[in-house]
Amino acid sequence: MLSWIAFAIILKMKKYFLHPESIRKLFDHIAPTYDFLNHLLSLGRDIYWRKRVVQELEQLEGWILDVATGTGDMAIKLVQQGCNQRRVMGLDFSKSMLWIARQKIVSKGFSRKIMLGHGDALFLPFKENIFSASLMAFGLRNIVQKKQALDEMVRVVKQGGKVVILEFTLPKNGMIKLLYLLYFEKILPWLGGFFSGDREAYAYLPESVSHFPYSEDYERLLKQSGLKEVSTQKLTFGIVSIISGIKKGS
Repeated sequence: MLSWIAFAIILKMKKYFLHPESIRKLFDHIAPTYDFLNHLLSLGRDIYWRKRVVQELEQLEGWILDVATGTGDMAIKLVQQGCNQRRVMGLDFSKSMLWIARQKIVSKGFSRKIMLGHGDALFLPFKENIFSASLMAFGLRNIVQKKQALDEMVRVVKQGGKVVILEFTLPKNGMIKLLYLLYFEKILPWLGGFFSGDREAYAYLPESVSHFPYSEDYERLLKQSGLKEVSTQKLTFGIVSIISGIKKGS
């Protein structure tokens, strides 16, 4: 039988999956330490993961939509490593995250290449078929209606355009999976809580991944949203995956 303490923790964690406003408040709260902890807790691998996403969109011109742009690191990397004609629209539902992203973009001189907006991934405020690609890095696991979010990402992309998801996934190798879960479920929440002052927020991370753990889960969603040529690249022993697909023509 669960103890009252364990039961209370489970109830508290479930609210993040049931109430988007709770997730918004969570990210608003950890925004000041978000970048620092991303680098620390991933041992700097988050920089490499974003670089690999940019390679997926190599030579792509026009506007790219970065859904759940957070503090803007992916948007910045897209214009730093992309062609001169590339522009990025970054969208997020956390105003605190967007405030930090805006400061970084201005300081790097990218104000003309990156636009930011406050919005909901489930109801993208854009017309159909206007972006060359859409992507979401480490955001889809936080959305209950994943299929609806993907449908929206597909809707706003031009025919033949690409949709890319970067997410945490569970490794298939038994020993690596065991070590990963030990770090992910025990060490990471403690470190994240120590530096951010919010252990619950970083306990939420492994909890969110456990609800959608494997790249095959995301592949299935992309196919259900009408994408073709769906494929997965596993990074860093499979703890992170890039799942992508192409929007079908008429």
